[in-house]
Amino acid sequence: MATHPDHSLIFKPLPSVNDHHETAVVPFWEAFRVWLKIGFINFGGPAGQIALMHRLLVDERRWISETRFLHALNYCMLLPGPEAQQLAVYLGWLMHRTWGGLVAGLLFILPGFLLMVGIAVLYVSFGQLHWMQGLLFGMQAATLAIVVEAVMRIGKKALKNRWLYALAAAAFIAIFAFAVPFPVIILVAGLIGLAGAKFMPTLFLPAGKKPSDVNDESMPEQQAEPAGTSGAWLLGVLVVGLLLWFTPVLLLWLALGPGNVFTQESVFFSKMAVVTFGGAYAVLAYMAQQAVQQYHWLAPGEMVQGLALAETTPGPLILVLTWVGFLGAYRAPGGLDPLLAGVLGATLSTWVTFVPCFLWIFLGAPYIERLRGNRWLSAALTGITAAVVGVILNLSMWFSLHVLFSDVGQWQGWGLSLPVPHWASLDIAALVLGAGAMLAMLRFHAGLIRTLLVCALLGLLLRMSGI
Repeated sequence: MATHPDHSLIFKPLPSVNDHHETAVVPFWEAFRVWLKIGFINFGGPAGQIALMHRLLVDERRWISETRFLHALNYCMLLPGPEAQQLAVYLGWLMHRTWGGLVAGLLFILPGFLLMVGIAVLYVSFGQLHWMQGLLFGMQAATLAIVVEAVMRIGKKALKNRWLYALAAAAFIAIFAFAVPFPVIILVAGLIGLAGAKFMPTLFLPAGKKPSDVNDESMPEQQAEPAGTSGAWLLGVLVVGLLLWFTPVLLLWLALGPGNVFTQESVFFSKMAVVTFGGAYAVLAYMAQQAVQQYHWLAPGEMVQGLALAETTPGPLILVLTWVGFLGAYRAPGGLDPLLAGVLGATLSTWVTFVPCFLWIFLGAPYIERLRGNRWLSAALTGITAAVVGVILNLSMWFSLHVLFSDVGQWQGWGLSLPVPHWASLDIAALVLGAGAMLAMLRFHAGLIRTLLVCALLGLLLRMSGI
């Protein structure tokens, strides 16, 4: 296979990086149809989406070997942003280079994006109807079970010793009681992980790793860079990616000023794109804090409703930002029609969030073997993952309070900032639905989509009956 830059082999598969078998030569349009199918059925969050791609691409069609699939997944777990979507970009790139990565990544999010925009239009047009309020009420109650299950699942895998438990607890206290920004928590946790690699290396290993599995040095040089890449090509990828990412942000800043809602959304979600380590659950507390309390783009209950809607549609859970971007622009349209402003806000927010995802893959995938096995990077990621457990616990508390209580105040003193619910505003129906969803998912292991649909129907019945 030729070794000249990517643009001359744009539809051909890469040679194997660390496997004895070549990636299967797959017709481009056959892969296109499979990625389109995945885009419409990738429910269930990152775990379900990763399992779906593994079944379709590795087990059934054998387009990608098991080893290469796991290598790609390991790399994507290191990156900010939705790991399942980035894994789709990587696998598409692996089979058909740049166009393959673009098609796989776009089709992975496009159906979910269109559905979220359509639901947002229905919400602002008919949101006061009892039937829609009932459906949203039921889904947001079921979301309690989803975030609790996320805390338990991630905590069980990530917290392997008392030091990591302490780090998770410290992260929870920092964001819950002191409102420390999520990026600061991630930075500090990463630094603690680096220190752990130096002074307590056996305590800061990723789950399932032994000390002999992680070395001081990177992987062998001959495995570092697949054929078909060059410094000039990677520089071109960087320039094009940054232009696509920052040109809309800069033009909006110059044309409309920093106070305009479109400028604010483009800047805020651009920042989100580089701090979203640990998946969507981990960053939602930060997004909610900023979107609800600082920018006032939507109400706390609407943030919870957006998460519930994102759970019921295909695509990454982080597509809740499409909902946030729509409502923020819809309510501050300037001279535009509100619906048009909402669609533009949703598109802009989604654009500046996902363009970096493609950039991380196209830049970093050729060097995946250099990233794997480095003990410093592994220790930093272990520290970040532990902190993420505490952040997700904070998210669970935040959602629980705003779902179960219609009136939540804020107590401040002694440097603390604590949410305080007014007990008289407790919603008994939400409590019963949430408890039922937790019992169904945690005790009887009911499926995510089934639980959400049942809760939505029960919420509809409750609201239509006047309860």
